[in-house]
Amino acid sequence: MEAFIGIGCTVLGLLIGLLSFGRNRDKDVKADAAKTAVMETKLDAITNGVESIRIDLKAIEKQMDLLAERVARVEESSMQAHKRIDNLKIIQEAQQV
Repeated sequence: MEAFIGIGCTVLGLLIGLLSFGRNRDKDVKADAAKTAVMETKLDAITNGVESIRIDLKAIEKQMDLLAERVARVEESSMQAHKRIDNLKIIQEAQQV
C-alpha cells in the first residue's frame, strides 16, 4: 500500500512537472514572439528613416549642383565686369592727360 502511494506521488509529481514545463514553454514562445515583433517594428521604422534621409540627401545634392553652376556664372560675370572697369579706368586716364 505504501509503495502505491509513493509511486502515485511520483507519477503525480511527474505529470505536474510536465504540465508546468509545457505551460512555461508556451509563455516563453509568446514572449519571444512579442520581442521579435517589437524588434521588427523598430527595424521597419529605422529603414523608413534611412530611406527618408537618402531622399533628402539627393535633394540637397541637386541644390548644391545648381548653386555650384550659379557661382561659376557669377564668377565669370564678375571677371568680365572687372575687365570692363579696368578698360574704363584706362580710357578715363587717357582723357585726363
